[in-house]
Amino acid sequence: MVEPSFDIPRSAGAAGKRLDSWKEIAGYLNRDVTTVQRWEKREGMPVHRHQHHSRGSVYALASELDTWLEGRRVILEDEKAEQEPVPSPDSPSPVPPWRSRSLWVILATLVAVVLAASAWLAHRSHSRSNALPKIRSLAVLPFRNLSGDPAQEYLADGVTEALIGRLAGIHDLRVVSHTSVMRFRNPQMSVPQIAKVLNVDAVVEGSVLREGNRIRVTAQLIRAATDEHFWSETYDREMRDALTLQSELAQTIAEKVAVTLNGQEQQRLAAARLVAPEVYESYLKGRFELNRASDRAEMEKSIGYFNDALRQDATFAPAWLGLAEAWTSLGTIMVGGSPVETRPQVIRFTKQALALDPNLVEAHVLLGNVLHEEWQWSEAEAEYRRALDLNPNDATARAGYAFWLMCEGRTDEAISWVESARALDPVTVEGDDVAWVLFQARHYDEAIRESRSALAADPENVGDLMDLGFSLIAVNRAAEAVPVMEKAVALSHGGPAAIGVLIRAYAHSGRRSDALRVLDELKRRRASGYVPPAAFVNAYLGLGDVNQAFYWLDQASNEKSNILQYVKTHPYFDPIRNDPRFAVLIRRIGLE
Repeated sequence: MVEPSFDIPRSAGAAGKRLDSWKEIAGYLNRDVTTVQRWEKREGMPVHRHQHHSRGSVYALASELDTWLEGRRVILEDEKAEQEPVPSPDSPSPVPPWRSRSLWVILATLVAVVLAASAWLAHRSHSRSNALPKIRSLAVLPFRNLSGDPAQEYLADGVTEALIGRLAGIHDLRVVSHTSVMRFRNPQMSVPQIAKVLNVDAVVEGSVLREGNRIRVTAQLIRAATDEHFWSETYDREMRDALTLQSELAQTIAEKVAVTLNGQEQQRLAAARLVAPEVYESYLKGRFELNRASDRAEMEKSIGYFNDALRQDATFAPAWLGLAEAWTSLGTIMVGGSPVETRPQVIRFTKQALALDPNLVEAHVLLGNVLHEEWQWSEAEAEYRRALDLNPNDATARAGYAFWLMCEGRTDEAISWVESARALDPVTVEGDDVAWVLFQARHYDEAIRESRSALAADPENVGDLMDLGFSLIAVNRAAEAVPVMEKAVALSHGGPAAIGVLIRAYAHSGRRSDALRVLDELKRRRASGYVPPAAFVNAYLGLGDVNQAFYWLDQASNEKSNILQYVKTHPYFDPIRNDPRFAVLIRRIGLE
């Protein structure tokens, strides 16, 4: 029988070569990998395994392969099919045709079985994939600080907030806000339980470790319904590449949850810049202080960190936004800052942030809020709509737009928008936001239920207490409102806004002497420091002193006090709506 020759090309000097994979072995023998694996199994071709026995980890020596080839003549199945053996008198009888056909039948059957099994496995995998619901909502839980140093907590918080901010810009994905997830910093609940509370399909968990100038971030994705960990990865970068790290992480998560990205969203996810470690750290410390600030001193501390970051890099847009947010907090009625001093700063810092990064959703919302307070109604609406174009799932943008609608007198629309905002983020958009809109819309019973429900979860929330007090007074239950407002005053450390409503509660419950006593205290405070005019407006309207109420309304209009945003809807203005002075006030505010 004539046997096929092995005309395998080999270069001179190749005999001593070590071949470290099936691919290299196949290339040396000029055959495919399947063929040489079959030779090793059936024909004893010399192939060695590495000691660790990893799958596919093999090697062969070219010299041993050459010796094996010289000593054997292997008839390949594919070559056998092409060549008929030449019979000779001394050769054994050829294989009977029926036996050859039987072998081919068996081989064909085996191939069919293998193909069928592969198709079934592929179908099963595809069906399982299709059976899992698409991930449409996501929560990024607070990343753990693995440094062992509580002073490094700001870094883990910063990575968490930055990742949320990047993912929140995807239209196809609802992402729970930073405020909402922070209560799960040290959760006592399982991931499926947390996901149920937050109403999300998947959860991101992670950790941050700082070592000198390097940062290591580990993250994993968990499907909420099954508690299945279906992706994890570790990123190791220098601190100056922290923003690039966050960009890569956000892009990978978007890919793994299979969301649809448009071109702008892809660009925003990929956008990153180098930032000096000291700049980024100052910024993160500022955010950390601001997020937990409850008084003026803590807010001013955050401003110091943001200013420090900007002294080193004035082009870092997030630090400008941080400054704007801190000055906004200083100007709230709870803190008692003068809007005449704070709002120009907020506008300047927010516009600077947007000049550097026009896609900062939070900056558009903040600018919308302050323009709203400044009675620039059309400009405020444009900012809210721009924020919603960038991220229609942003709860704060929806809530801001709801308040704008309410000030315009479109209360039904306002209710719809604020409720949709709370559905997206029930922690950021709290009960007091919804209760306040319901109060303005004169849905008093619903407003009271909202406030009481919120207080059941957080009995010391000043905003919820004040909303409850407003509504109880409106339905002639002022006596019930008195202890509520007394508690609000105590918890706000004598906040003037709460005091003004307490005076009204005293007056409407028949305790006029108490109302006048507290009013005198408020006057003494104004003699030595700033007290918002709105506190006196509420007090004098409650006491029925219309002339004094209009005097303080005039003072409030001079500084564009927050209370005047609601002149079209606020129930407490009802007794003076027919006064000609009130019509002048509405024209001045621009809400005719």
